[in-house]
Amino acid sequence: MIVCITARAAGTDAPVEQRFGRAPYFVFVDTETGKSESVANPLIDAAGGVGPRAVQVLAERGATILVTGQVGGNAARAIEAGGIKAYAYRGSGSAADALAEYTAGDLQPL
Repeated sequence: MIVCITARAAGTDAPVEQRFGRAPYFVFVDTETGKSESVANPLIDAAGGVGPRAVQVLAERGATILVTGQVGGNAARAIEAGGIKAYAYRGSGSAADALAEYTAGDLQPL
């Protein structure tokens, strides 16, 4: 399974970013292999409507789980339509911390 965590920088040690569509980075982690890939968000400075377009970035990389702080209404609809499950991480930890909380079943669905 591929989990995407919104982050302020590249890598699993980066702090989690609370915003989905405007997150500077998306950190993708394959939970079966443990491999991670960080992708700079190409939409960070785009005009409105970035949420649904950011969902495309996740879909292109096979993410089925999103861990972030919050999502807007349009993004939420696109996430649901794309078959991605979103979970809220409201802590101030790293992407690795957020992934650990997701894996432990400690995060609430958005």
